[in-house]
Amino acid sequence: MKKIRTGLQSYQLGFSIIVLTMMISCRSTQKVAFIVHHAKIYTTDSTFSTAEAMAIKDGKIVATGTDSAILSRYQSDSTLDAGGKTIYPGFIDAHCHFTGYATDSWKCELTGTGSFKEILDKIVEYAHHAPVSWIYGRGWDQNDWSDKNYPDKTVLDSLFPHRPVFLKRIDGHAAIANQTALDLARVTENTVVEGGAFLKKEGKLTGVLIDNAMSQVEKVIPEISDSLAQRYFDQLQEKCFAQGLTGVHDCGISEHTIDLIDAEQKSGRLKMKIFALLTDSAQYYDRWIKKGPYVTERLHVGGFKLYADGALGSRGACLLHDYSDQPGWKGFLLSEVTHFQTVAEKLSNTTFQMCTHAIGDSGNRTILNIYANKLKEKNDKRWRIEHAQVVNENDFDIFQQYSIIPSVQPTHATSDMYWAESRLGPQRIKSAYAYQLLLKQNGWLALGTDFPVEDISPFRTFLAAVARKDAKMFPAGGFQPANALTREQAIRGMTIWAAKAAFEEKEKGSLEPGKAADFIMLDKDLLHCREEEILQTKVNATYINGESVYRSTENR
Repeated sequence: MKKIRTGLQSYQLGFSIIVLTMMISCRSTQKVAFIVHHAKIYTTDSTFSTAEAMAIKDGKIVATGTDSAILSRYQSDSTLDAGGKTIYPGFIDAHCHFTGYATDSWKCELTGTGSFKEILDKIVEYAHHAPVSWIYGRGWDQNDWSDKNYPDKTVLDSLFPHRPVFLKRIDGHAAIANQTALDLARVTENTVVEGGAFLKKEGKLTGVLIDNAMSQVEKVIPEISDSLAQRYFDQLQEKCFAQGLTGVHDCGISEHTIDLIDAEQKSGRLKMKIFALLTDSAQYYDRWIKKGPYVTERLHVGGFKLYADGALGSRGACLLHDYSDQPGWKGFLLSEVTHFQTVAEKLSNTTFQMCTHAIGDSGNRTILNIYANKLKEKNDKRWRIEHAQVVNENDFDIFQQYSIIPSVQPTHATSDMYWAESRLGPQRIKSAYAYQLLLKQNGWLALGTDFPVEDISPFRTFLAAVARKDAKMFPAGGFQPANALTREQAIRGMTIWAAKAAFEEKEKGSLEPGKAADFIMLDKDLLHCREEEILQTKVNATYINGESVYRSTENR
């Protein structure tokens, strides 16, 4: 005869089953800090895979997958329903001047001026509220004027006979100074400087300073306070976050600036992740080589930034043959070849990167050959050529043979295209701004903006890279379209390859388990939107280490 359970026994069995189910459920569901779901997540992993959701804990990604997989396995008190919007890893600008741009905030903005008269009008107004005695402006470009010749200091001397004026060109490789500024810097008609030029007319100084000549004047300009500089860092990062930038490579900064960044990051105010390249200073090499790279969660001092030559726009780029629009002039190197050789020797047995600005085909060839002499063969030192703008057709394979990394800025091509051929001629222009050809050498390259030389927007970078068009959507067919990057290549160049250019690909640059939860949510899918929509893209939100650092007002 079967034993019949009592009501109490049935109740106890049912209760046990419920408890057991709850225990199993608890064991199978992991608590995390944050879950993002119902998104289109481009992970930029090795296969460029996509996901719908991701779980985040302790500032890092725990897992990515489908909505059902993530939501059934993980639970959190904080979730984000992306509503189908697109998510990318946070953009990383692989070449910019973050702290320099920040501390330029007190200076008169001259970008976009259409004539020297417009500059004069701006600085006269600025003089009434300038925070220091000097009148300092930045951003002019004579190539944007109807008269494309350099102006001289005559009018500046008459307007400001007792107040120093220093106006730097947009690329940072030329400036105009008035006589008072030249007097304070003790610059005369007889002053000579290596790697620079004081332009003269009929034996008299015009006030135009090229490359290293600028430093003679800049060194006497008073500096702003440390506290104000740090406040400017914080203000600029807000602008970066609104553009989807979560990391930058700050090129050529001082030890003192490193200390200011470090202190501001440790205070919790500066959240931007910064890979810093120290400036080319003789006193730095032995000191830093002895102690090695400095790495925190948000700061990585990992290399040195050198300048081989100047800029094409100011005709300071060093060319193998004469400028097409200035016969008899080839530009010049900013230092003796022996200097670059000495630095390469010092860094060759260290983990520091040597990253050298090279614009002209002679500047590029010089540095490529110096690198090759020290690197000997393929390697993983990731020494970089910053810009690599004009490369002789016979020199591209040096990048591949010695694993030299091009770090390029696509908007340089679309800014320079209006006049670059006049500088280079129809033959040399074919191997200028050759990003697809450069990418093929090693299978990857890093993308940046060089802000404030160019606009800070990574969307302009993307457009220039994939369409070879500027913000006016010119030219219709793209500038030298054979060297356009694919959309996937451009996204990689702004994320995982930018991280790789700093030896940081294991920590950031893609949305994979174990990596930092640095990501952005956009209102458009850059992989599939029309070209005309790229510059209309809005950043809805920016996250660093899983923490919200920016949300657009439309999403608050």
